[in-house]
Amino acid sequence: MGSFILKTDAANKVLNIELEGSFSQEDGLRSISAYQDTIAPINTQEYNLNIDCKKLNVTAPDIVPLLEGCLAMFKKDGYKKIVLTLENNSILKMQLSRLGRAVGLDNLEIISTVTT
Repeated sequence: MGSFILKTDAANKVLNIELEGSFSQEDGLRSISAYQDTIAPINTQEYNLNIDCKKLNVTAPDIVPLLEGCLAMFKKDGYKKIVLTLENNSILKMQLSRLGRAVGLDNLEIISTVTT
């Protein structure tokens, strides 16, 4: 089961999202609904989007179209910059990089962290 936390930092104009676990179709749809409620009162074009994926598992093939749709939605929302932070997970990094390129996210940065 996947979980998510959305936090708006209005002072710094950053929307922080934390993702954890493996997302099902239902988890994905719940997160999209919560995301849309969260961004309704803000001008996303003035914001950066930081997504913490350090506890996110590699996405199952049947969920990839939903994830790609989320990235396309982030592009449409026009963030100044989108940063994905991953644990040192090369498979997830490749998966997200490929999906980002597929939807034309030119302002996507993927950061890998290593924890000991």
